[in-house]
Amino acid sequence: MTTTADPRTAWTDEQLDAVFAPVFARIAADAVRREQDRSLAHDEVAALRAERFGALRVPVALGGYGASVRQQFRLLADLAAAESNLPQALRVHWWYVDDLLLAAPGEDRDRRLAAVAEGTLVGNAITEPGVGAIDRYRTALTPDGDGHRLTGTKYYSTGSLYADQILVAADLDGERVSVLVDGDAEGVTRHDDWDGFGQRLTASGTTVFDDVAVPADRVLGPGYGSAGRTWGTSYLQLVQLAVLAGIARRATDDVAAWVRERTRTFTHAAADLPRHDPLVQQVLGRLSAAAWSSRTLVLAIAEQLDELLAAGGEDPALLDRVELDVAHAQATVVPAVLDATTQLFEVGGASITSEALRLDRHWRNARVISVHNPLIYKLQSVGDHVLNGTDLPYAWSAGKR
Repeated sequence: MTTTADPRTAWTDEQLDAVFAPVFARIAADAVRREQDRSLAHDEVAALRAERFGALRVPVALGGYGASVRQQFRLLADLAAAESNLPQALRVHWWYVDDLLLAAPGEDRDRRLAAVAEGTLVGNAITEPGVGAIDRYRTALTPDGDGHRLTGTKYYSTGSLYADQILVAADLDGERVSVLVDGDAEGVTRHDDWDGFGQRLTASGTTVFDDVAVPADRVLGPGYGSAGRTWGTSYLQLVQLAVLAGIARRATDDVAAWVRERTRTFTHAAADLPRHDPLVQQVLGRLSAAAWSSRTLVLAIAEQLDELLAAGGEDPALLDRVELDVAHAQATVVPAVLDATTQLFEVGGASITSEALRLDRHWRNARVISVHNPLIYKLQSVGDHVLNGTDLPYAWSAGKR
């Protein structure tokens, strides 16, 4: 680590950049190769772990950086520009840390935060197939002596292959609980079988839990996706928007670099060199604008989350405001980035579609990120709220059907 800070105070943006910008640059350098080879980013995650990237929000006194929510999301967008798979892969990790920060101080809380400060990363195994699966889990936690046993299968276990621990949603005698399981525990099998056409390296595969022993202190309560108003939905959605902001920035940089070196153009083009062509410049302008506006919205909402979490994360008015604002941002960022990453191919002929460039990954990754919590449902809920005062749905909430 090249920079140190006063051990009593949070790190500044400049100090954080001095640590992480070189790591992000190394990660970005091999992004195309990883995409071509479908090589999971284990080495890149190890580099982030070595610099304690997962401890951004952990207080300095407990070994972290003491970063604000805004500082964290600023760096998540920067990481997404280097490798868009990684912020998504670890998105539940960030939620887990902030959930700990909201908990009452105590030995267990501080021990888990200290583990994060030492490099522990947390993945998730939440999703199951089927109608109502969000509150009718077939993955079961059963009492066993002083502890429990966990059995079940989870899909879309984003980041679990990179994680030291996995946050698992399970059923305990009809009650929803979250369980923290070591990734290498006996009975845990993690598969890299995610087959989406984008975000291929998020390690969003299947995880099987076969009679896994769970100590009593690893049962954490209802956790992720619990019913009612929650800061977690806006927080987790904002991670996805930070990823989109990073994708747009990397697409801008990649296309600009390609155009600057290009000398071939069309007989009816407006300029002899593509970089001087006003039509090509317009495409780059659109990409740049999508990157800037997306990042600006992400950071503005991150500041609201700072306010919300500083107030305890339970104020109904603040919760509704942030939930609505992140929905508005989603409706702005998604079409802007999808449009820009589609139009980028207009700056060149067939050569811009070369597999060696893999510029298609920007659209593919943006498209896959954008179907998480589909925009059609988000827009409908916002419209119903505006017209009829209907409560926002807080997606992923568990409720009776």
